[in-house]
Amino acid sequence: MAHPVMWFEIRGADGDALRHFYGSLFDWSFDVDNPARYGLVHTGSTSGIPGGIGSQFPGARPWVTFYVETPDVTAALASAEALGGKVVVPRTVRPDVTLGLFEDPEGHIVGLVETRAA
Repeated sequence: MAHPVMWFEIRGADGDALRHFYGSLFDWSFDVDNPARYGLVHTGSTSGIPGGIGSQFPGARPWVTFYVETPDVTAALASAEALGGKVVVPRTVRPDVTLGLFEDPEGHIVGLVETRAA
């Protein structure tokens, strides 16, 4: 089974300020028409992977990360822990995605997205 990188994310204390910074730097635009004001990035290109910029989760520190697709987020989080990582966000089901986050042994946060049924 392949595990492609399929999303990037930038989270911080002030999502609006981060979107302004990256939008000005890279000429990106954002769709923030959602309750969390999570900014879906429009880079102006059809290449690359999609991503988003928003405010960090309560109690979490700011991060820049990427998300890897996996068939079972719970199993992948358990494997990450067995290899010396730490679960940051357990398997979480949202209306549009099932995800989890872990820190690698050096503290880098990596996201996991559960593969959707075809």
